[in-house]
Amino acid sequence: MDEALVRSLTPGVLTILVRRGADFAAAEDAVQDALIEAVRVWPSGLPRDPKGWLVTVAWRKFLDQARADSARRRREDLVEEEPPPGPAPGADDTLQLYFLCAHPSLTPSSAVALTLRAVGGLTTRQIARAYLVPEATMAQRISRAKRTVSGVRFDQPGDVATVLRVLYLVFNEGYSGDVDLAAEAIRLTRQLAAAIDHPEVAGLLALMLLHHARRASRTGPDGSLVPLAEQDRGRWDTRMIAEGVGILQAALARDRLGEFQAQAAVAALHADAPTAGETDWVQIVEWYDELTRLTDSPVVRLNRAVAVGEADGPRAGLAALAALDDSLPRYAAVAAYLHERDGDPETAARLYAEAARKAPNLAERDYLTRQAARLNAGRRR
Repeated sequence: MDEALVRSLTPGVLTILVRRGADFAAAEDAVQDALIEAVRVWPSGLPRDPKGWLVTVAWRKFLDQARADSARRRREDLVEEEPPPGPAPGADDTLQLYFLCAHPSLTPSSAVALTLRAVGGLTTRQIARAYLVPEATMAQRISRAKRTVSGVRFDQPGDVATVLRVLYLVFNEGYSGDVDLAAEAIRLTRQLAAAIDHPEVAGLLALMLLHHARRASRTGPDGSLVPLAEQDRGRWDTRMIAEGVGILQAALARDRLGEFQAQAAVAALHADAPTAGETDWVQIVEWYDELTRLTDSPVVRLNRAVAVGEADGPRAGLAALAALDDSLPRYAAVAAYLHERDGDPETAARLYAEAARKAPNLAERDYLTRQAARLNAGRRR
């Protein structure tokens, strides 16, 4: 069975059931039952209208469930007559599913899981493997999320910014298990961009493409982290970079700047430089100034300090860093890098070791530990 086809049809089928009166949780269960039926039936012959087939089967599953559950008798007024089989409606209200799955009442982790299940069409097992948690744990998380949004009216306007943040969370999970979440996030963002004309949606898609284009060069053969300045730029995906830059340019031309467009502009400047030494750091600082104005994010200010250090020298970078809270994630790593560039290997080695202890993952910890060891070895010679 064509898994890509099934995953592309799932959100539209779910939307139709909700539009007909099923609450979100019951509709999602019915769609999953229909997909199980498709796995059994479709290998012997794909129906002429796969979406229509799924809608018909899912609706019948929902009716069976509603009629069998005495606690849901009140639904029967809504579902007394079954719509006749036929082609599925051409209109796609998948956009509303994005908004529903990114509802502000959900925690970020629940919003991500529900988005992957309802919009992405992934199974609970696939999502659990991607997040390296037991399937039962993920099933409970998704079940709670479905209950939370079941009472939300489907026609309420959604917040695009929240949807984009959820998709960016998915993207940043990267790859683990048998599901490439970075690729999945790009697929879902493409789908969203096709459904809504919004420059920040385009900005996020461009940002994802520009980052994903460098993926093959981010780790060495042994899995070790390779920082941007040391990456083999010949391994970057130039076609993906060109697509990302084109999407970004079209978004920026609309003169409605948002944070994802600004982040994508920084990524585009890195992608445009033939070598690390030719990076236009002055312009990158200007984009970080725009990002600071848009978000006033401490993380943005931390990244800006690095860019200032490259554009105006390490002491200027350290001055910018001094205004920030030293408890920020990766603060010690940035400080170590700038002190090393400023000719203070002793302080840099101490800060690299501190950063390694605080590193969020094994690859970063290993890289930072090696930097500290390199500087300490150099001082002993």
